[in-house]
Formats: sequence, structure tokens, C-alpha cells
Amino acid sequence: MNDNLKIIQEYLNQILPEQALWEKELIAYAKDNHVPIIEPISMNFITNLIKLVKPKNILEVGTAIGYSALSMHHAYPEAKITTLERDPEMILKAKENIANYSLNNHINLISEDALISLPKLINQKETYDFIFIDAAKGQYKNFFEYAMKLQNNSGVILTDNVLFKGYVTGKLTDHKRFQKLGEKINTYNRWLMENEKYDTSIIPVGDGIAFSIKK
Repeated sequence: MNDNLKIIQEYLNQILPEQALWEKELIAYAKDNHVPIIEPISMNFITNLIKLVKPKNILEVGTAIGYSALSMHHAYPEAKITTLERDPEMILKAKENIANYSLNNHINLISEDALISLPKLINQKETYDFIFIDAAKGQYKNFFEYAMKLQNNSGVILTDNVLFKGYVTGKLTDHKRFQKLGEKINTYNRWLMENEKYDTSIIPVGDGIAFSIKK
């Protein structure tokens, strides 16, 4: 990220509305324990979008510690949220956070690899108005193809980290693992933008969000 973009990101973070105590606590925990969660400015965009869409059913691929699921719930408490996570440590922490805020009746955490649980949801004929993909970056295309079958006609699919620290450009070579992931996400982005069934915009907020709707 160049200096101008860093300055812009810092500015946007500075003018965000005051966060609730629970948000501050989860963001601090994530930082202290090196847990990758969505950036606050990206979460702000998503929660405002949820307030506009007012989805009845939300599907999240990638729970981590539950920060984004809790944020989406607080944005629109009427929504039922299903969130998928495979990491045992993250599952325990997410369950703890969800229980602490008494949201067990609103957030359903499925403790299983998304590549296993997504086909099950399809077989159960589940549908969602709002789908948020934020899990294993190398599996984004597979996640989206499953999401296509779970999305209702007026639904929205969001994918986080699609700019991946600038490594999608192919111009950053200082970190080999990030470089390889950047190549995979770049392939995903191009596939997504060329998808004949969807219109997609990539929003350069936070680490980049792809916003996809059916044509």
C-alpha cells in the first residue's frame, strides 16, 4: 500500500463512529492474539449495507472470533445468521463471545469446514439474502460457486480481502506466501468480474470488498 493510501485508510479509521465496548474488546483481543478479523472501516461499510438490504437470512463463511457475525447482528437484529468455522480454537472463542452477548438464538455457528457444510446447506435447500465470504483465500472460487446455489434471487454476495494488501497487482514480491495468495485472489477477481451471471464491483475500502449481485 503506498503512502497516500495509508494516509487515506488512517483518516477513514479516525472518523469512524465511536465503537461499542464489545467491539473495542474484540478488536483488542484480535490484535493481541494475532487473529485476522475484518478491518473496522470494512465492517462499517458492510453493516450499513445490511441496514439498507435488511436481510432475513445471512450466511457467513469464516467466523474467526465472531466479531463480524456480532457486528452484522447488531446492524440488523431481525436477521438470522449462520456462520461457518473450522478452526477449533476460533470456534471456542466465537462460542464464548456469542454466549457472552446472549445471541445464541440469533447466530448459528456451524463447527465444520465450509467445503463440507456448504454442500449440506444446499442439500437442505437453505437460501440466504446476504452472503459474506471471509475464509481461506485460496478457496474463494469454490466458496462463491457454492454461494451461487444458496443465494436467493435478490441476494448479495460479498467477498473480503480481494485486494490483499496490494499483492493482487503482482507488483509486490517481498513476501513469497502473500505473493502466491495474491496471485490466487487475482485469478478469483478476474473470474468474478467476467462471471456472466453476476455484476460485481470491487470496493477499495479496507483490504478490498467484492460486491456481487445477480444479473
